[in-house]
Amino acid sequence: MYDQIVIGAREELGSHTFTPEAIIAFARQFDPQPFHLSEEAGAATHFGGLVASGWHTGSIWMRLKVEHGKRVAAERAAQGLPPRWNGPSGGFKNLKWPKPVRAGDTVTYFTDYTGKRPLASRPGTGIAFSLNTGVNQHGELVFSFEGSVFLPM
Repeated sequence: MYDQIVIGAREELGSHTFTPEAIIAFARQFDPQPFHLSEEAGAATHFGGLVASGWHTGSIWMRLKVEHGKRVAAERAAQGLPPRWNGPSGGFKNLKWPKPVRAGDTVTYFTDYTGKRPLASRPGTGIAFSLNTGVNQHGELVFSFEGSVFLPM
């Protein structure tokens, strides 16, 4: 809920290890670039090896965000509290993949709340802003975007 968003708060959504098999399977279905399809083809590019599709990296963020929301809902239910309601997306901007995700990398994903404000055009509704990131096992940023979500007040 809007009133429960704390500016500066960080949620750790979870981690995911990208296996060669999963990278190739995703690429075959959604992003069939040579550097996503085989180690050999990837080695012939500037990547120097097999790398995950950026869309694969982003889809894992979304899966972990949904799973995190389910965990929070279960925790709230166990305490007798109503579920935390997440509204529709207000969109995103500044989507970036600053470093490739390689086979064997484990990426940990986060949501940091950066701002919020009530909507003048829709009383009882606010919008919250976040920086969403993924870092690999070396602490290197591999994925980021700024998001927003509409929430009841």
